[in-house]
Amino acid sequence: MEVAEKQIEGMPLERIKYGISKGMEYTEYRNLVSGLAQSRRTTGPEQLESLINYTQLNDRRMKRWDKTIKLTDEVESRIASVNSKITFLVLTESWCGDAAPSLPVMNKIAELNPNIQFKIILRDENLDLMDQFLTKGSRSIPKLIVLDEEQDEIVAEWGPRPSIATQMVEDYKKEHGQLSSGFKQDLQLWYNKDKGQNILEDLLELLPLE
Repeated sequence: MEVAEKQIEGMPLERIKYGISKGMEYTEYRNLVSGLAQSRRTTGPEQLESLINYTQLNDRRMKRWDKTIKLTDEVESRIASVNSKITFLVLTESWCGDAAPSLPVMNKIAELNPNIQFKIILRDENLDLMDQFLTKGSRSIPKLIVLDEEQDEIVAEWGPRPSIATQMVEDYKKEHGQLSSGFKQDLQLWYNKDKGQNILEDLLELLPLE
């Protein structure tokens, strides 16, 4: 688990709490993405055809993920055991391919325990906050920030990809320099085959042990 302490130097906790207070519930975000997909638009300042197409694709993917994510009894019990009040705050955009499989898993976790709150904000509307949680200097999304409400502190961060996918990307970049369209398709096939389990494993490690 990567603690975000060093990265929030100079960023008042109040700013993060403000992000949470204005954040969208998952249902609200899903309605936003669906509406944008139907009207051929996207979040963010650039209404590019490529981003619009990704938004439409992500809407279809999230609908599928919402229906197909499966949790074992053991995992559900682990989630239910969390007694501390925590908040998942995630920065994303509707066109983000890595967010499509990740956000439904985050929502599923939050649905199973009233102590876990899940809020979503858009990256390009919150760049001051995004810039405190960069990944190797990049505004990579989705980026999850975990706030312990009782301790009043940021305890972890996660993203933009689950651990196995992150290693896949790093290995490919080391050999080829940058990600190809073919690799991105292969990555989505991996997400589909994994069925959210690696994302779930990573996120469970962020939950406090009781």
